[in-house]
Amino acid sequence: MSVPMHTTGKASFDDIYDRPDPREYYARMAELDYCIPQLAKPHFEQQLAEYSAATGVEAPTVLDIGCSYGVNAALLRLDTTIDDLGEHYRGADAGDPATLIARDRARLDAEDIRPEVRFVGMDAARPALDYAQAAGLLHDAVHADLEATDPTDEQRAVLAGADLVISTGCIGYVTEKTLLRVATAHPERRPWMAHFVLRMYGFDAIEGELSALGYRTEQVPGDFAQRRFASDAEQAQVLNTLSANGIDPTDREDSGWLYANLYLSRPAA
Repeated sequence: MSVPMHTTGKASFDDIYDRPDPREYYARMAELDYCIPQLAKPHFEQQLAEYSAATGVEAPTVLDIGCSYGVNAALLRLDTTIDDLGEHYRGADAGDPATLIARDRARLDAEDIRPEVRFVGMDAARPALDYAQAAGLLHDAVHADLEATDPTDEQRAVLAGADLVISTGCIGYVTEKTLLRVATAHPERRPWMAHFVLRMYGFDAIEGELSALGYRTEQVPGDFAQRRFASDAEQAQVLNTLSANGIDPTDREDSGWLYANLYLSRPAA
């Protein structure tokens, strides 16, 4: 299958976010060994624990930017892996979305290991958001493109409740415009942030804007595999971008995989 290229320089999978359920999403991602949410899971768990320890908030709210079908919420709420989730949906060939939703809700009722944590998703893809919320993976959702416009009053009220903001693949599609609008949704309180960012994009521009709001950002040591390249054209484009940015792809992107770095941003206060 020919995969179109996004203007940001990597493959575009916009079509799989417009399905009424996640079966096609997980099937396509499995073909590319998509694994960044799984690698991110323990880091997000650590951030939740540290946030509660530092603030005394025992029931924090997590905002997942670019949440699609609620993948990060599912991984954090269930004792599962992204491979298991893929099997969960691949084994659901029979049945309509309503059947899948009922099955997901029943599983959450029985297996939710973080019932005290509230999960909110934000995405520009309405069908993916609708499924994640209907299935109970998300407690609330914000359908918005904050690159283009400010949040509405209703959306801002939802965003203002975030304690920890996370993402595993949206940076590049979204920029400091979105993160600043999220960070300032509450007039006084600033959420913690944990973002996995492809090496081809970097975090300097966002870090600078967050610094002006009083954030301190640190990069966690190490590189994290995101997925295999979807095509030779995608790999060539990414390698060109890395070269232009002075980033060495040896044993990373030149081996056939996209790699990301983790950036943690917290209010200095």
